[in-house]
This record gives sequence, C-alpha cells and structure tokens, in this order.
Amino acid sequence: MSKTTTLAESQITTSPHDVVSVELVQPDDMPPMVLIHWPSDGPTVVDPKRFGDAARELVRLFSEAHVELARLRARHRLS
Repeated sequence: MSKTTTLAESQITTSPHDVVSVELVQPDDMPPMVLIHWPSDGPTVVDPKRFGDAARELVRLFSEAHVELARLRARHRLS
C-alpha cells in the first residue's frame, strides 16, 4: 500500500478551483516519487496583470514543498 504525504498546496489564481498540490508518494514496490497535481487537464488562465502574483505563488509553493521534503529526509523517513 502506498503512503502519500502532501508537501505543499496552494491556490495560484483567484479561482478557488486553481489549486496546485505537491505530494510525496512512497509505493511499497517502487522508489518514492513527487507528484505535482495541476487544477485541470486544460491550461490555467491568468490575467497578465496578475501573472507576477501567480508566478510568485508557484515559487513559494515549490519552495515550501522542497523544504518539507528536506525535513522528511532529515528525519530519515525518506531515503
């Protein structure tokens, strides 16, 4: 059975449906992997005036996920 840990999650636009999440998945029979879930199968639409905000939020999200993954590694919960 796989273990899934949410590393970070954030709403990247003003739409409540535009939530990006980053998860660590640790299957029993495969090496661990990081999954990035985008809000939909189609593109995420951002007003050009708000693009800087969306980009900043994505950088924050990936930074938070990276720090959480490093924390898990430091606790020896992940090889």
